[in-house]
Amino acid sequence: MDFLSCFQLDLFEIYFIIFTVFIASIIRGFNGFGFSATCISGFSFILPAIEIVPIILILEILISIFMIPYIWNKIDWNFVFQILLGIIIGSPIGLYLLKFLSPDIIHLLICIIVIFFSTLLMKGYSNKKINNFSVKIFTGSISGLINGMSTLGGMPVALLLLITGTQPNIIRGSLAALFFLTDIYAFVLSFFGDIVNLTTIYRVVPLVAILPLGVFIGNKFFIKSKETTYRRVVFYFLIFISIFGIIRIISNTYF
Repeated sequence: MDFLSCFQLDLFEIYFIIFTVFIASIIRGFNGFGFSATCISGFSFILPAIEIVPIILILEILISIFMIPYIWNKIDWNFVFQILLGIIIGSPIGLYLLKFLSPDIIHLLICIIVIFFSTLLMKGYSNKKINNFSVKIFTGSISGLINGMSTLGGMPVALLLLITGTQPNIIRGSLAALFFLTDIYAFVLSFFGDIVNLTTIYRVVPLVAILPLGVFIGNKFFIKSKETTYRRVVFYFLIFISIFGIIRIISNTYF
């Protein structure tokens, strides 16, 4: 009982979190993103948002390290640093709002926007003209704001890459590198904002060993997939996780 008290969770909840992280790490190994969205969908049944965010930030940093051997030569550093400039602006605002506002409304809006653009992309929509500095800064700012409030900041960046027709291996590598840098930044802000505590660390420790196994499995799936398969899987994932998020928000609000 003393052991479980460190986590402030019961045994079933611990097993549920471990399973969720394993599935999320496979998705991250394949997509290059989606770890946070998957974890949030599962963790939200057990923990409040303000306790979920610091756990996911730490796990995102670690899983990005485990992905380095698979993506290092496929990173578009120019894209990463341009998006990062916007994220530096948006993240403090998102973390500030997290302490005072419910993230559900923001989450709901994100889900609706993601479903809309994913549907357009599945029908063949693309726009390479928006692949410019100002759009990247704007996207980064929105991503930082969302990431600070809900750790779902990868979704708008992934959509931008898909809309501009970027190759899957570049999408995957650039997103992984971006999340590593942004989550370190967001974690530091969380630490000084008293959002991270000792319970957070206790909850993260038993999950670390699961991450490299999930990334390894996800990478195997990625290697075997074709470009069209990758894009289709990403679209379906974005739509599914968004619909799931909408259902969860509505059920929490009205039931």
